[in-house]
Amino acid sequence: MKQAEQKGKRIAFVTGATSGIGRATAERLVREGYEVYGAARHVNQERQNVAQGVRYLAMDVQNAASVDAAVSSIIAETGRIDILVACAGMGIAGAVEDSSMPEIERQMDVNFLGAVRTVKACLPCMRVQHSGRIIIIGSIAGRIGMPFQAFYSSSKFALEGFVESLRHEVRKYGISVCIVEPGDFKTGFTGSRAKAELSDTAYSETFRRVIGIQEHDEQNGCDPSKAAEGIAKLLRRNSLPARRTVGPGFQRFAAFLKRVIPYAWFEAFYRIYYKV
Repeated sequence: MKQAEQKGKRIAFVTGATSGIGRATAERLVREGYEVYGAARHVNQERQNVAQGVRYLAMDVQNAASVDAAVSSIIAETGRIDILVACAGMGIAGAVEDSSMPEIERQMDVNFLGAVRTVKACLPCMRVQHSGRIIIIGSIAGRIGMPFQAFYSSSKFALEGFVESLRHEVRKYGISVCIVEPGDFKTGFTGSRAKAELSDTAYSETFRRVIGIQEHDEQNGCDPSKAAEGIAKLLRRNSLPARRTVGPGFQRFAAFLKRVIPYAWFEAFYRIYYKV
């Protein structure tokens, strides 16, 4: 009998688990009683997190072989995967015209295809065991297109459609899927964002103003533990909703407002807010 089965612990796999919402979620799930495996590209730098009860695996969501190997090692040790929380992601910002194709492709590869690779690797096990919960970390930017973040928004919009479609396919196998849409959280994401700004383009002045507002909002956003708490609450439910927005109240209200007022009004509000 596998060790996890002897203990009766549920097995959770969290990608992007060394920082931000991913790390907060991994550590929260340990406190919730899960046996938690966290994926990271650079495991050696995160050994101190083992004290928090998270078992780290080296994995790169851009590499299908790496993803398959990590998932296979979890199944070999525990016999199952009950929860997948796909948090791995990155962001680029800049005008569409100023953004390079390699950066655009990397944005889509990490945020969208990285989640797809991870889900595909976990699905066979979940389907056979006839149970599983999959939570994909999207963004409010996947509901509302952000100025000068067209490709980040595009990657998160793609996840919205992916989750909606996947829910239909896997429901009969006892698998439920949800996309969590964070607003602004104070994490290292702001500092690690790649900026496609060139030294002097037609968009430079507006870009600097808009990204300044966005970064201010991020650095004054919620603590990642709030998102982790929301994810933990979702996992206690009998079934997952299709989506759940988390973060500052005014941003959650903005996502709601987009659905209920004429889009021209909503767009005008965004232009005023971001001064574009």
